[in-house]
Amino acid sequence: MASNNGRKPKMVVFDLDYTLWPFWVDTHVDPPFQKRKSGEVVDRHGRLVKPYPEVPKILERLKSEGYIIAVASRTACTKEANSLIALFDWNKYFTYKEIYPGCKITHFNKFKGYSELPFEDMLFFDDEYRNIRDLSKEGVTCYYVDEDIGVTESVIQEGFQQFADGIKKKS
Repeated sequence: MASNNGRKPKMVVFDLDYTLWPFWVDTHVDPPFQKRKSGEVVDRHGRLVKPYPEVPKILERLKSEGYIIAVASRTACTKEANSLIALFDWNKYFTYKEIYPGCKITHFNKFKGYSELPFEDMLFFDDEYRNIRDLSKEGVTCYYVDEDIGVTESVIQEGFQQFADGIKKKS
């Protein structure tokens, strides 16, 4: 982690589509999904479905370091998104999951209620400016994720540095 004067988030929240994985679950893949004996996850046509390369290790590291990890996704494909999370074996990392259509402020209000943490203790990674704009106004530190790259160690470091610096929005 970059030097950040000791100020760290208590909860790290991720969007799913084009943040943890390089597709829209409601458009670019065809459920049902299944895991092959090899461990690969495929869609109904046998096409490989996988997250951005660094994501599994990042989730494992953040969890091992004691962060509360959550998912906030606006997809209408709730069942399908949850299926992929299970097949990727990520449920062990996520304390909270809010996956349904609507404004992400609703998702975060639920996280706030469950965890009793203020928005100021949350760091959010997303690829959509509208979500970043909405949540930044509420006091959540938000980091914009480039959909061509997704979440990487570098993105995490930059997001944590942004949190430490008290910057609520990165454009």
